[in-house]
Amino acid sequence: MSRDRDVVIVGGGHNGLVCASYLAAAGLSVTVLERRHVVGGAAVTEEFVPGFRNSVASYTVSLLNPKVIRDLELERHGLRVVERRLSNFLPLDDGGYLKVGGGRTHAEVARFSERDAGRLDAYAARLDAIADVLRDLTLMTPPNVTEGGWLQALPQLARGASLGNRLARLDLPLRRELLDLFVKSAGDYLDGWFESAPIKAAYGFDGIVGNFASPYTPGSAYVLLHHVFGEVNGKKGAWGHAIGGMGAITQAMARCASARGVDIRLSSAVREVLVESGRAVGVVTESGEALRARCVVSNLNPRLLFGRLVDPGVLPEDFRARIGRWRCGSGTFRMNVALSELPDFSALPGRELAEHHTAGIIMAPSLAYMERAYLDAKEFGWSRRPIVEMLIPSTLDDSLAPPGRHVASLFCQHVAPELPDGSSWDEHREQVADLMIDLVTSHAPNFKASVLGRQILSPLDLERTFGLVGGDIFHGALSLDQLFSARPMLGYGDYRTPLRGLYQCGSGTHPGGGVTGAPGHNAAREILSDLRKRRAR
Repeated sequence: MSRDRDVVIVGGGHNGLVCASYLAAAGLSVTVLERRHVVGGAAVTEEFVPGFRNSVASYTVSLLNPKVIRDLELERHGLRVVERRLSNFLPLDDGGYLKVGGGRTHAEVARFSERDAGRLDAYAARLDAIADVLRDLTLMTPPNVTEGGWLQALPQLARGASLGNRLARLDLPLRRELLDLFVKSAGDYLDGWFESAPIKAAYGFDGIVGNFASPYTPGSAYVLLHHVFGEVNGKKGAWGHAIGGMGAITQAMARCASARGVDIRLSSAVREVLVESGRAVGVVTESGEALRARCVVSNLNPRLLFGRLVDPGVLPEDFRARIGRWRCGSGTFRMNVALSELPDFSALPGRELAEHHTAGIIMAPSLAYMERAYLDAKEFGWSRRPIVEMLIPSTLDDSLAPPGRHVASLFCQHVAPELPDGSSWDEHREQVADLMIDLVTSHAPNFKASVLGRQILSPLDLERTFGLVGGDIFHGALSLDQLFSARPMLGYGDYRTPLRGLYQCGSGTHPGGGVTGAPGHNAAREILSDLRKRRAR
């Protein structure tokens, strides 16, 4: 067993690749071990029907941090992101529709409520001002709760002061608004701003994305806020598509890492983290190979790391108990479909490419509809009138499908991560997939007949394939008790763990889920700081 490397990273998802790239740029020798045959974690592009490729799990771009893009030179390594022509399109049950974005929102909302149209600018200004401050916090290591003396507390006090300075930019009304966004439900927050159902549905959908909850669940307003942090090509709040799919992002990251000397090993699942005298000193792979290193970094869900790879006997009892209660499960049912033609929506007829085909197409006409879908899934296992967001990335990227054909991503909610009757998702996946197809067909009558093939990923499939426990796309719920310094736990919100030399860099750490690269960026900074201190000693 040789100790010929500085760092071993468990998991080649996007945050693992980001962390590896920063560490290698600092001169460290880094090995990334990826369980699957391809790097990228849930941000991958694969052929799912002969001739048809798509982003298999993660499916749209906005939250990828601009600093990460610059530092890793992702554009030089092949990344190109294009903006949607229209942000969102909502076909409504009464045959109407709402378009959001593309300079159309005010006129569109005015068709339903002149009052709401008049409030759009104030709403956007409030949300943007708060998002600007919180954007800065994404690349900050949260202040960590410590049990040491003043010497150990000083760095945390400095971080707390920095946080205070950032929040001081907000005037008192905006601080009140921030409090609302952290504790209120998305529904209550939006009800305070608007009266018409379609615009509340368009904005409220962000509050339940990847969140197994009603839009009226307290705390869901923060999930809404989390989804407005992003930007595309410098345009704040925009959403876009990576040419070549989400795998184009992680392939560019892998090229950067490799160019910096990172050793990326595929089909190399890790069986165990090696611990000696309270310190992580390496890993053992499923094949039995032992790799020693100065430190080990995990890109996995915290439950997987501490539940499967670390001997529970080396962990403090309270930590072990709390990490076992780490809440996961996003109620997500993911599908990819190959299409012979574009959907012909009853609300906007036509099979020729139009701006609404490039949008995020949200099939959930009201917050009340979303609440019923959640309650239904909680009782029966899946909502009988589900929520579906459909994207058709081939309208922006003709590399994904044969000429004249298309691919669509269906992000479907709500489904229970674990079925209430105890049955397996393997028994119901086809039935629920049919239900999702039927819902889209209720809005676009030609849809079902146009489906040439489909790929189905139930919550169980997402867990087995990508390590998304309970199908949780965020590696843990984005609730107040699992955010910032408490992500994943008070006392370990700084990417460190109870074991010296063992770090976390995945979405189970601050700032949370989405393809951001921020956890990988932040973890690398803390690892380098610790290694410099060890070298100095």
